[in-house]
Amino acid sequence: MVEKLDGMPEGTLGFRISGRLTREEYFQLLDPVRDQLERRDKVSFLIVTDADFEGLDLGALWEDVKAAGSVGLKHRSSWDRLAVVTDKDWMRHAISAFGWLSPGELRVFEPDELERAKAWTGGA
Repeated sequence: MVEKLDGMPEGTLGFRISGRLTREEYFQLLDPVRDQLERRDKVSFLIVTDADFEGLDLGALWEDVKAAGSVGLKHRSSWDRLAVVTDKDWMRHAISAFGWLSPGELRVFEPDELERAKAWTGGA
């Protein structure tokens, strides 16, 4: 499930994700990013994982691979900050190993640091 976060700094996107993310749910994250890129706005993005988050199903994973080129690499200079708020060790390890591929600045926060992550995403 995808839930849009309230109280995000101006110009930033924030989402809470839970369960196993489906292809349809993945577009709930991707479409607002594409909208900002089409307006030539900088993209700052926050993802919060709930305790029951299990990852992406195959459809969502395929869309993520495709988006890496069309959204990530093609618009690399448009990405500002990406914050991930999680307690998932597997996500922390993946970000540690592959985070350097991410466009923009990437940072991981603990679940009790949500407000700090929002502020950082907004440029503070």
